[in-house]
Amino acid sequence: MKELRSKHIQQDPLRFRRNIERVGEICAYEMSKSFSYHAESVVTPLAETEVSTPDEQIVLATILRAGLPFHQGFLSYLDHAENAFISAYRQYTSETEFTIHTEYIASPSIEGKTLIICDPMLATGSSMEVAYRALLEKGTPGKVYLASVLATPGAIRFLESNMPQDVCLYTAAIDPVLNQHKYIVPGLGDAGDLAYGVKL
Repeated sequence: MKELRSKHIQQDPLRFRRNIERVGEICAYEMSKSFSYHAESVVTPLAETEVSTPDEQIVLATILRAGLPFHQGFLSYLDHAENAFISAYRQYTSETEFTIHTEYIASPSIEGKTLIICDPMLATGSSMEVAYRALLEKGTPGKVYLASVLATPGAIRFLESNMPQDVCLYTAAIDPVLNQHKYIVPGLGDAGDLAYGVKL
């Protein structure tokens, strides 16, 4: 988190992306502890043995573009997951007010599967909620997990009020406030710009 937050260290986009990936890897590992497993027999070169195998059929969904390195971190651990991608962006109606718009979604069926939606910055929670509603066009998931690098208490309260009660959130840190532009403070800046360059 120190390297992600430091305005000096984060100027290296490769290092920034890799640190976001690392947080994704840690989240995926912690999340996997709550999955259900069954014993499966495998044959090694020396003997037959049993191994624990996840029961989950996972669909890993990411909000473009900031979510891409976070997604890759999850995928490094949950390498059999199917993948979904959603474009969601803020359309400002004033200097401080905005609505969330989606323009693109690519997803397999999520019917009965374990859906993980990962977005590194959970400022208000509205992008995550809009992404979840959009994905419901692809089916009804059996379980839903949300993951972020940073979240605010307000975003967590928003999701508690607007998402199903059995949804589980994993986040690496909770920052106290948003500024007037609805950016997380102290935060780390614009994750998409830091990872991939400034956009027009």
